[in-house]
Amino acid sequence: MADTGKGQAVTIGGHRLTLTNLDKVLYPETGTTKAEVIAYYSAIAPFLIPHARNRPATRKRWVHGVGTADDPGQVFFQKNLDDSTPEWVNRVTIQHSDHSNDYPLVNNEATLVWLAQIAALEVHVPQWRVDAQGRPKNPDRLVIDLDPGEGAGLAHCVEVAKLAREILRDMGLDPVPVTSGSKGIHLYAVLDGTQTSDEVSEVAHELARAIEADHPDLAVSDMKKSLRSGKVLVDWSQNSAAKTTVCPYSLRGRARPTVAVPRTWRELSSTSLRQLELDEVLERMKKRADPLAEAESGVADESGIGDHGRTARGGGRDSEGGHGGAESGSAGSAGHDRLAVYRSKRDASKTPEPVPEAPASGSVPDGSPRASHGSSFVIQRHDARALHYDFRLERDGVLVSWALPKGPPDDPAKNHLAVQTEDHPLDYGGFEGTIPRGEYGAGTVEIWDTGTFDLEKWREGKEVIATLHGQPSGGLGGEPRKFALIHTGKGDDGKQWLIHLMQEQPGEVSTGAGTAKGRGRSAGAGGGRVAKGAEGGTGAAAASELVSGRLTRTRSVPRPKPMLATLGSEDDIDDEHDYAFEMKWDGIRALAEVDGNRVRLFTRNANDVSGAYPEVVEALAASGSAGAGADAGSDAGKLLLDGEIVALDRRGRPRFGLLQPRMGLVKARDIEAARAKTPVSYMVFDVLSRDGESLVSREYEERRAVLGEIMAGLSGGVVHFPPSFTGDLADAIESSRALGLEGVMAKRRDSGYSVGRRSRAWIKIKHHRTQEVVIGGWRPGKGRRGGQVGSLLLGLPENGSLRYVGRVGTGFSDREVQRITERLASLARKTSPFDDVPALDAADAHWVTPKLVGEVEFAEWTDTRRLRQPSWRGWRPDKTPDEVRAETAWTQGA
Repeated sequence: MADTGKGQAVTIGGHRLTLTNLDKVLYPETGTTKAEVIAYYSAIAPFLIPHARNRPATRKRWVHGVGTADDPGQVFFQKNLDDSTPEWVNRVTIQHSDHSNDYPLVNNEATLVWLAQIAALEVHVPQWRVDAQGRPKNPDRLVIDLDPGEGAGLAHCVEVAKLAREILRDMGLDPVPVTSGSKGIHLYAVLDGTQTSDEVSEVAHELARAIEADHPDLAVSDMKKSLRSGKVLVDWSQNSAAKTTVCPYSLRGRARPTVAVPRTWRELSSTSLRQLELDEVLERMKKRADPLAEAESGVADESGIGDHGRTARGGGRDSEGGHGGAESGSAGSAGHDRLAVYRSKRDASKTPEPVPEAPASGSVPDGSPRASHGSSFVIQRHDARALHYDFRLERDGVLVSWALPKGPPDDPAKNHLAVQTEDHPLDYGGFEGTIPRGEYGAGTVEIWDTGTFDLEKWREGKEVIATLHGQPSGGLGGEPRKFALIHTGKGDDGKQWLIHLMQEQPGEVSTGAGTAKGRGRSAGAGGGRVAKGAEGGTGAAAASELVSGRLTRTRSVPRPKPMLATLGSEDDIDDEHDYAFEMKWDGIRALAEVDGNRVRLFTRNANDVSGAYPEVVEALAASGSAGAGADAGSDAGKLLLDGEIVALDRRGRPRFGLLQPRMGLVKARDIEAARAKTPVSYMVFDVLSRDGESLVSREYEERRAVLGEIMAGLSGGVVHFPPSFTGDLADAIESSRALGLEGVMAKRRDSGYSVGRRSRAWIKIKHHRTQEVVIGGWRPGKGRRGGQVGSLLLGLPENGSLRYVGRVGTGFSDREVQRITERLASLARKTSPFDDVPALDAADAHWVTPKLVGEVEFAEWTDTRRLRQPSWRGWRPDKTPDEVRAETAWTQGA
């Protein structure tokens, strides 16, 4: 991950954040950068988050990096959230004796990455969680911190740990050791939540005193430093409700990037035991289970906080592998174990999902769900055998659940199929993670939206009507959405329902990667009636959604991003025999994940555009060479391809302007209409993996050979494998000009594939000068364009501000002008987003929030760093303002 100096925008779990200063060294002794810290926390998230979930987090921050053993550097504890905290960070307000603090809840990967971005290297949490209303619960674990004094070491801590283990086992507790990443060892023992923090502290204190009494030369329970020389402090105080302990798998702010790591008792007996560092931990967790997770697997946490710490119930996990074949419990059936079917499908030792303990025979004990009056909902995006969405409503102590093969409907005129599945535990409402291969529902689960609902009607087994209130950053777009679930009475198993979006809803909803946006309420009264028609969403776009496949990654590994080229010229090619030359295609970059007939397309920002380009999805899915028929769970046939989506004119030449109407579409009918008018092609030029094996470290020529074998079964029609040329740059450039293409890509033949990085191993040589720009305002036109956009005011991000680079008033059709005017109206603001607009251009300007990116073609840069003779090429929805930069090779010639 290269540091551009201007930040890198990323989207994680639907949450957007900007990463900055990625090359900054946070651990000088090892040279560990912020990028490496962020990568660690992203990868370790599935292991760390279960131990942090719903626990108010205190952070230790080293904004300038850690120091040395003698000088630890500037560090400060942070409890309260400040105004710069992203709005989507889960939070909870905790009242202290004389004040209250807003704490973050580290419930998802995005929050963990945000903490790494602000150099919060250490995450500390209490031994208790909060419930759905944000109230502290009783502790669910006991912690003993074994801290060696001067003259004592890790071996002494191991001795004391074994003594403590004997006592805890006699109490019916089985502790798990954690090397703290500092000097000592932590012991964690799972509790049932029936004791208060004060009661647990008392027990821990007595344990410490007992060890000290029997082994006074080895252990001490008093905090005074004068008593600790040569001994191990048995610190019991962290069980206090007011205390915290570093979270398992958190980094430590020491001279080296050590980690608090759960260990096995066998490891503790090793004479080579030591504190582990982040690289070792990542490698370790590829091969090992989490010993602490195994100890906690039988304990269900029925709490959960939705985004912003609201009272939406959450916490939990999901698992249906398909759409049906799962019994549901009957609501209101007293004494009935409604989670029996759920438990029967899951092995708590193998799946990360919450699996509450089964009730004792003939009774309904504490572990069974009780009637509740909560009103939480969650919609989860589930990449299992087929991509679908899981729709869950809280009812009588469980989450009543339906699988939606095509997601929530976005059009009141079309209903979607909903298949009722087994009831889920309440803490499933906060689950995000990867269910392992071979387990029921294997695949990736992500929260699409969560919140509360207002119930209008619940006729058991017949009809449910509820208005959902989701999160601003959720898939429903923050607008209330009323849905009706109607049982069809069809099907032998009685599980078939229809889900209908009630007609009085504002706006439209994206069930793909897009964001829902309200457009005002329609006048119709939906009532409880279901619109006529089948379950809607027919056609190629819906079909492409159904064949979208499971990712070739897990939650612990970020989705790969494409390698990026550096703008250059013929002068940058020292020896043309070291390069291969490809044509530069004028379209949108896209990675294609292919798993048999399941295909997903992602832009360079990791946005899922599978539904927008169904012909590409269908073409890749239809090929037998794509691996169709491979055994379930097998890597055979899996591919990760790199290419460009293009729209071709009548002469077969790619035209970026032609591609514009295909961008940003969500609704199936709009996509089908655009497809019929403007079909697209997919130009494949690289391969990142094949049959589950990464190829990124292999040289360009070897990857091209592998790609040639693959494309023998894929190429033709929609998918193409363009040739490359070797040895003669001049011929390649002339061929590009003759074909009317944008330019040439020069790629070193001995280079690997630098995932997500911009590299000089790939150099783009363009015939025409183009520039991505951020739209900051517009000036009205004259004559027939009066009141509409006459020209757009353009800027480039620079040093935290937006530098004005000129305006563009050509290249638009009348129809485009109307659409642009409507689009910019919603972004209107009173003040200029630029820092240096000339008075003449600002005189009649309408300012807009700088969120949109476009592209222009121009003659040259002027001496005042303005664009000369720019012409509009179109929007770049695949880019964010943070990614826009001035092309260095052009500005140097100004």
